[in-house]
Amino acid sequence: MPVNLQKAEFVRSAAKAGDFPRDRLPQVAFAGRSNVGKSSVINRLLNRKNFARVGAAPGKTTHVNYFLIDGAFYLVDLPGYGYAKVSLAEKQRWARLMEEWFADPELMTLGLMIVDARHKPTADDCTMARWFRDSGKPFAVVANKLDKLRKSEIAPNLARIRETLELDETVRLIPFSAEKGEGRQALLDLILDHARRQE
Repeated sequence: MPVNLQKAEFVRSAAKAGDFPRDRLPQVAFAGRSNVGKSSVINRLLNRKNFARVGAAPGKTTHVNYFLIDGAFYLVDLPGYGYAKVSLAEKQRWARLMEEWFADPELMTLGLMIVDARHKPTADDCTMARWFRDSGKPFAVVANKLDKLRKSEIAPNLARIRETLELDETVRLIPFSAEKGEGRQALLDLILDHARRQE
């Protein structure tokens, strides 16, 4: 059954575990550093300009934000990590929220970790990849900002990401450009495949 991506609505911002929807719909989670372009990836995926708010300052996503797509599944925007200039108490609150989300085995259908294709993943990225691995749920890595690389840099950079995050061959690594739309169809196909499996 085709999914109408134009039927996308913001449902809620969850500040605590009790706010997480538990209606058995598939939940596709996006995680990434605060400045990696997570909102831009979601916007490109839906072909909507400002659907997921793109903050001028990194670290705008401080709650778990839920977007319902055609009544069929959620895109879940997890709080960005590692960059935002916020207080230690606020960072600890984010960490607790993320831990509660990952601790509930009924929530995540598919995890999507966004990294910057230009750079070696950070220690925070490695921690996030470990959280996804430990969840036991399928996940993929999306290497955004592909348009900023020369053609000759793409293959070695992707190899470095795979090695640094210790991804085995079962984990998809999708080269992506939120700017140009490269990788959109591959990512969309992956999401829809997992969402349909849970129906």
